[in-house]
Amino acid sequence: MTKSKSFFHNLVKRFKLSSSKESQEEELEAIAAQEQKIFSFQTLVSATKNFHPDNKLGQGGYGPVFKGKLDDGREIAVKKLSQTSTQGKKEFTTEAKLLARVQHRNVVNLLGFCGYPEKLLVYEYVVHESLDKLLFSSGNRKVLDWKRRYNIIIGVARGLLYLHEDSHDRIIHRDIKASNILLDDKWIPKIADFGMARLYPEDQTHINTRVAGTNGYMAQEYVMHGNLSVKVDVYSFGVMVLELVSGQKNSAFNLDPECQNLLDWAYKLYKKGKSLEILESKLYSSADLDEVSACIKIGLLCTQSDPGQRPTMRRVVVMLTKKSGVLDEPSRPGIPGTRYRRSRRPGTSGGSSSHSSTTTTTPTTTSGPSGHGGSSSVPRWKSSSSGISSRSDPHGKRPMETYD
Repeated sequence: MTKSKSFFHNLVKRFKLSSSKESQEEELEAIAAQEQKIFSFQTLVSATKNFHPDNKLGQGGYGPVFKGKLDDGREIAVKKLSQTSTQGKKEFTTEAKLLARVQHRNVVNLLGFCGYPEKLLVYEYVVHESLDKLLFSSGNRKVLDWKRRYNIIIGVARGLLYLHEDSHDRIIHRDIKASNILLDDKWIPKIADFGMARLYPEDQTHINTRVAGTNGYMAQEYVMHGNLSVKVDVYSFGVMVLELVSGQKNSAFNLDPECQNLLDWAYKLYKKGKSLEILESKLYSSADLDEVSACIKIGLLCTQSDPGQRPTMRRVVVMLTKKSGVLDEPSRPGIPGTRYRRSRRPGTSGGSSSHSSTTTTTPTTTSGPSGHGGSSSVPRWKSSSSGISSRSDPHGKRPMETYD
């Protein structure tokens, strides 16, 4: 067995599945045995012209990303694990293990691996790179008319539905944001960067875990209590929907001094019956205002304070594609650092076990690399009542909790 094959064999072995999932383990090993999944280091050196700086696409969570071209003409993106990144090794194995099994038109395609002498992940190259570079750049924003934005919203929703319900294992991405959405030559969105993803047990409503994510996209119950469920991804998706409608970044919002972020502003205008005022002005000529209104309401429904009141991604896809008539009335968005209570609406039911909170948090932010070239800001949280403090991870983009 070559060193590269041995690496991937050991990678799979580290993630041994339970006896009830032996067939899944066998499938993983079958994938590892396929020659096309194994790239030699020299092949990738040649494809990227020895990782030449001119071919660098950006800086990922655990190392740089380079564009390359294989001898057969395929263009690729190569993620190179930094030699000094301890956290990156965990992200590398997580992303390799999860994406080896994932195949969906709205999820980036992992072509293969290289394990020796350096650890590399090889992806399909996506022409238009990341959504944030177009959405939040005044010079590039014009290419995103309403039709393209609406199709991006639907595509990401379908990708998340696949991860949450239809893939071999239920997967929570944990870092859905504009910089982790890539756009191909047909403007089809692809969810990328699975370094922080988690498998989600089907028999649990939520799991408790260390907080990891990006400021402005993380759900309240997750930031404050570490409660992780698929509804955390739903929240992040809702933030991104409102960003696509408005062209404004949630974490950098400053249009209304009375509102602390984009979600607050969108809800304020919605309650006044003026929700269409959040639509980016240049989109009025191309926008279907009924679609815009639906997307604003869906964005608000996805970001509600109570995770039990947020729709599933299956319900979101139905709302976006089936013109399902009257949508539920959204409650105030959940904003980390504020109190939240479970709603008591007659005739509704939730799927979360989150509880009311009286804990308050104070966010600060640190900057770090993320995705295929975007940047992320990650809050470091201090709790006034839980006894939990935080320190930044010196090797990555996430906060680390320590208990006093």
